[in-house]
Amino acid sequence: MVSLRFPFLFSQPPKPNPKLPRTKPTTTIAATATLVAVAATAGAAAIAIYQDPKDPFLKKALNSLFSNHSTPPLWGSLSLAETSSSSSTVVESKTGVSFPSVLDDSKRLLGIGLRKKSVLGLKNIDVYAFGVYADDDDIKKILSDKYGKLSNTEFKENKEFNKDLIENDICMTVRLQIVYSRLSIRSVRSAFEESVGSRLQKFGESDNKELLQRFTSQFKDEYKIPRGSLIDLSRERGHVLRTRIDGKEVGSIQSKLLCQSILDLYIGEDPFDRKAKEDIEENLASLIQK
Repeated sequence: MVSLRFPFLFSQPPKPNPKLPRTKPTTTIAATATLVAVAATAGAAAIAIYQDPKDPFLKKALNSLFSNHSTPPLWGSLSLAETSSSSSTVVESKTGVSFPSVLDDSKRLLGIGLRKKSVLGLKNIDVYAFGVYADDDDIKKILSDKYGKLSNTEFKENKEFNKDLIENDICMTVRLQIVYSRLSIRSVRSAFEESVGSRLQKFGESDNKELLQRFTSQFKDEYKIPRGSLIDLSRERGHVLRTRIDGKEVGSIQSKLLCQSILDLYIGEDPFDRKAKEDIEENLASLIQK
């Protein structure tokens, strides 16, 4: 089983206090008996359904036993089998923000992180949490031949992988979830002018002010982004950058340079969250080396 690792901790059970009196075992025995009874009932119902799968009464009885149990959020190590469920979520431990494990049916969550911003050089505020997704088939089809046989050590030392991930026509999405409640769309626009603008200069050989303006103009003043708002930046087939705010498409631009510049903010040489980038690379290696 291939594991996807995220920097989150499992909740630890409290340690028993030796000073407290020990409770009588009656409650524990009763609870255990109840659990055994429920398990036995469920097992009996399942066997009965197997023997007579058309019996609606038995199906209803078995469903009622489990109908109140929803998929819990995942806080720690994830396997590819677990993240294949579109109903599962991963929680960023510091902010409590959750991300679906699968996006658009085929994009796998590879890692999550935080975008922090310094205020007057005195303190950092959490502006938004982000999750980076990539299409399973695209990753395997485009990168497996070149990197699939590398050992973990060789993979970590390889300097071309990140470049190939950013440059190739791989469907990816960076989902931003707003954490800072006082953030305005104007601030988002200004931040992208600075960060994306610097990346356009890094990758481009000419003046790209018009391309930058086309991108930032999508974030119009009419859009409100309270805490919990979602901004999806998706590279789609043909190097098309599609932008959505809370599920509503606000624009699309066909530009390989722009797609590179956006992704470089999160998985490039100088990312917003270095630990998140390391997790993403490790999880991609696990996916490719299956």
